[in-house]
Amino acid sequence: MSRPAPDTQSPGPVPGGRVLVIACGALANEVLAITRQHGLTHIDLQCLPAQLHNRPEKIPDAVRRAIHVARHDYERILIGYGDCGTGGLLDKVLEDEGVERIEGAHCYAFFAGLDVFDAEAESEPGTFYLTDFLARHFETLVIRPLGLDTHPELRDAYFGNYTRLLYLVQAPDPALEARARAAAERIGLAYAQRHTGYGLLEARLRQHA
Repeated sequence: MSRPAPDTQSPGPVPGGRVLVIACGALANEVLAITRQHGLTHIDLQCLPAQLHNRPEKIPDAVRRAIHVARHDYERILIGYGDCGTGGLLDKVLEDEGVERIEGAHCYAFFAGLDVFDAEAESEPGTFYLTDFLARHFETLVIRPLGLDTHPELRDAYFGNYTRLLYLVQAPDPALEARARAAAERIGLAYAQRHTGYGLLEARLRQHA
């Protein structure tokens, strides 16, 4: 006799109160640092590939699948994504599934704080943003996918309308700062930085303490 299909809409309480964060792989270090710092041992992390940002239309379905696989094992699920270029499709999935995400259009906004990010964007609309993760992986996630490693003449096509690179610092590290400065020089932009810490990511995880 076949087993009935699981009810994916009504997970019910799970003993132990465990929480799952389904997050972009670009946030892995930050989520783990926050949970260690605050002793949030009941919070588990599942990361989806950071490369999905190059295909944001695939993020909503990837998140939905991860929710369906995990929801019977956890009391609560939090999504560690902004809208991230999905044009509201991720929010539609999360509304259907009854799951929340961190506020903001992208991780730049929830690291900086929504009001601070809006002020930065208004004062310098031609800003290219880096996080710790992007500073660490600038070559593999920006330069190579855009073909600038083999065709540097494409620089103006991609960055001609930018005026500065702003490095949003989560955890100060001289080596990462050096990488961020090198990234700004690589694409011909003025360099600026702002220490943000973990912003809304930390605040939302601590709500699940």
